[in-house]
Amino acid sequence: MKRLIAPLALALAALPLAAFAQDRMAPVTDPTTLTDCTECHMAFPAGFLPARSWQAVMADLKNHFGENASISEENRLKITAYLVANATDSGILKARTTSRILNGITADMTPLRISDMSWWKREHNGEVSQAEWDRAKSPANCVACHRDAERGYFED
Repeated sequence: MKRLIAPLALALAALPLAAFAQDRMAPVTDPTTLTDCTECHMAFPAGFLPARSWQAVMADLKNHFGENASISEENRLKITAYLVANATDSGILKARTTSRILNGITADMTPLRISDMSWWKREHNGEVSQAEWDRAKSPANCVACHRDAERGYFED
């Protein structure tokens, strides 16, 4: 019986950490991505979208969600490579995040907005009051509600 108590206690103690890990995403660490992207918005974790989405977003920066976000071709290629390598369906993250992030996204779909992802809608629709949306002004303004979003923490 004593042999079962210690592992059980350890497993129960780890449950809050497992729940916390669901609200954590690897933050952006690439200097070029941090510098260029944060001129207009926070640098969104690459793991929030599949590689094909990042490629599409980065391919048309002249029409970046209604803005001209053009950058040098060298930096565009660097940022694209970083985002693709760290996307939710990359080899690095695939095992941990793919099923949760890509749930409902088929191979023929290329979502361009993180807020179009089913996991994002599940987390925010019905959970966020109108006052909170008014304060955030945009679904892309993660830091309005998630103080440590830039560090990869998206807990409530």
